Amino acid sequence: MRIAPLRLLAAVLLLGGAVASCGTEPSAPTATSTAPSLPSGRPDLNAGEEVAQGIEVPWGLAFLPDGSALVAERDSGAILRVRAGAEPEQVYQVPEVDAQSEGGLLGLAVSPRYGEDRYVYAYFTSPTDNRIVRFRLDRAPEVIFDGIAKAGIHDGGRIAFGPDGMLYVGTGDAGQTARSQDPASPNGKILRLTADGEPAPGNPVAGSPVYSLGHRNVQGLAWDRAGRLFAAEFGRNAFDEINLIEPGRNYGWPEMEGTGDTRSGRYVNPLVTWTTSEASPSGIAIAGDTLYAAALRGERLWIVPLNDGVTGVPEAWFEERYGRLRTVEIAPDGALWLTTSNTDGRGDARAGDDRIIRFPAR
Repeated sequence: MRIAPLRLLAAVLLLGGAVASCGTEPSAPTATSTAPSLPSGRPDLNAGEEVAQGIEVPWGLAFLPDGSALVAERDSGAILRVRAGAEPEQVYQVPEVDAQSEGGLLGLAVSPRYGEDRYVYAYFTSPTDNRIVRFRLDRAPEVIFDGIAKAGIHDGGRIAFGPDGMLYVGTGDAGQTARSQDPASPNGKILRLTADGEPAPGNPVAGSPVYSLGHRNVQGLAWDRAGRLFAAEFGRNAFDEINLIEPGRNYGWPEMEGTGDTRSGRYVNPLVTWTTSEASPSGIAIAGDTLYAAALRGERLWIVPLNDGVTGVPEAWFEERYGRLRTVEIAPDGALWLTTSNTDGRGDARAGDDRIIRFPAR
């Protein structure tokens, strides 16, 4: 759906007023959700196996019901089907992908009703904007949401269906920091949509797609077993973040980076922060009581213990072993899939890059 500007403006201006007046507790209604079914154990990070190599800037990764993965190539606009023990196979080409700098074919999501509707969703940069389309693998795409500003940086791009069946979208400020606090802009937000691209019922403001605001560049979304939403966010020069996302809350950008709001309660402080050299977190995934965050500049996988929404001390794995890490996902069988991002123009490509590594469930 294309949200009419005046309709969006009227709805989200109400959100801005509600958020500005809130205290330490969220004033917006919490959307109904059901706890997701996630593997309870930790993947075996000592038993990695390469399932694909020679992928051109892999970005989005989503699993089909049979356990095979769809992988988006950012620059080519191609979607590959990847299975352990088989060569990657191109199964779709997203048209009109404008791949420049950080833009291109980004996040992928598979419909939770794929067995019935066969829909795949993609977030990509077009010649005019960032947008979301859905399609069946044998048909042309349908635009369901557009008008997200694009730029060479901070295009966001992660999409995922939540345990409530709604489509969550992480966007960036597209290089204009004021957009993150502008309730009339979809940029610098987490959006919550129906499968048809409409503002989801139960959002903080009826008729608005905005779920949370004050974000710089969200590229990771994941839920724990209790249905809580976590997001990874790029900082500017000081701190990257993992946030616990609550509906209607303001996460501070550009007024705050890292943990800074200790008194007013207007902004939500992050659960975890790293220096930008340690992280630049992109994709995140949760298995059992552990959050996994793929780090680009930090060239490592961060493992963060979770205990009822509270985080423990993060632990770094694979420092500089695989290079830049973009996406991490938990497969239906509990295995962890990890993609490198060394051919994206900012990494040091090695023989075989980019690659996908699978770590089996214990």
